[in-house]
Amino acid sequence: MIKLTDKERKKLPRKFFLLHLRPPTVPEKTLQFSLTWGLGGMAAVLVGMQFATGILLSFVFEPTPSGAYASILALQNGTPFGQLVRNLHHWSANLLVFIVFLHVMRVFFTGAFHAPRRFNWIIGWLMFGIILLANFTGYLLPYDQLAYWAVTVATGMLEYIPLVGASLQTFIRGGAEIGPATLRIFFALHTALLPATLAGLAAFHFWRIRKAGGVVIPRRPGEVHTKPVRVPTIPHLLLREVVTASVLVAVVLFVAVYINAPLEAPANPGLSPNPTKAPWYFAGFQELLLHVHPTMAVFVVPLLVLAMLFSVPYLRYEEDTAGIWFVSHRGRWMLVFSSGISFVITALSIILHDVYLGRNPATSSMPALVATGIVPVAVLIAALSGAYLLLRKKFSVLKNEAVQSVFLFLVVAFIVLTLTGALFRGKNMALIFWG
Repeated sequence: MIKLTDKERKKLPRKFFLLHLRPPTVPEKTLQFSLTWGLGGMAAVLVGMQFATGILLSFVFEPTPSGAYASILALQNGTPFGQLVRNLHHWSANLLVFIVFLHVMRVFFTGAFHAPRRFNWIIGWLMFGIILLANFTGYLLPYDQLAYWAVTVATGMLEYIPLVGASLQTFIRGGAEIGPATLRIFFALHTALLPATLAGLAAFHFWRIRKAGGVVIPRRPGEVHTKPVRVPTIPHLLLREVVTASVLVAVVLFVAVYINAPLEAPANPGLSPNPTKAPWYFAGFQELLLHVHPTMAVFVVPLLVLAMLFSVPYLRYEEDTAGIWFVSHRGRWMLVFSSGISFVITALSIILHDVYLGRNPATSSMPALVATGIVPVAVLIAALSGAYLLLRKKFSVLKNEAVQSVFLFLVVAFIVLTLTGALFRGKNMALIFWG
């Protein structure tokens, strides 16, 4: 066995890319499961399952309107284990969105976005966007009623983007309507461009994590920094990763065996279902469309939220609380209060606007600026800004605590919008509470 000096070992990570992905040793403290809950590794496993099952599906799939649906039927009814492979692909894709979302939340609430990990926070959000696009492009491929009209609704939102919306919609669809060109474009994006982009970003993401020292080690303010005790990656880290991956694969396999991926009647452009809904991960935007002007829902609000998300790591914070869940004990209680207030305000606003004021700005008796959502959005921004300043000035709250309270308020609001749009909208998009 070749032995390296300490000086030579320090130079290895700069020369060999793979050592950043799997270092020979890791700090013992980072093996604590509650630091990460294994979410990053779970996401990597699910991406691997997507690649593997996607390759198998591509052998039988025909990206044409008539052939797409027929190939899915042939896969399910005439191909050994075809239904299972499709189920694995479908459910792992949906679970991937959920796991990556939880991973981003974990990174935020443990403060793992501070320097030298700031740019990796942005890379993580870019990867999340790629995953959403991969799910969305794959949604159309069965070319059934559910897929056709969900994609019609989702791509229909694009036309409300100022200046470039109509052109972008035509480019994505390959024409004015969903058709053969759309299917070819989505198939190419889903099987080639998006996977390649995701793989490249993931490799870069993992490399930057290793370059920054791996998982953040919690250190309380004022705690004396000591050199961490390091243990071999094999078997200490590898064993934990294998166990986590095995449990995850078992769960996905269990679901895939007992619950089939949905497949409705073949796509019929002349027969729109009622209600017609976007995929569940875009249901929040569709719900927002019912309450504010479309340009506000699909452009202004997302642009403001993205600006806030990308600026979070670059703010100046009084204390480095990286690795500490929710900053402090006070921060935990602030989050409980913030999430509760957000849930109540968002739910009541939906009910009030839907039931008592009407959802159509054109027929609403409210003033135009209120009906289109300009005033409500402005009031929300002013209220959040005021709450932030009040917490900082009046109650001497740390910036970390105030920022995460505002962040969670917005996250809970969007979750409520998503759940409402996905579960509580019935015929004609009327609000329902049961049935």
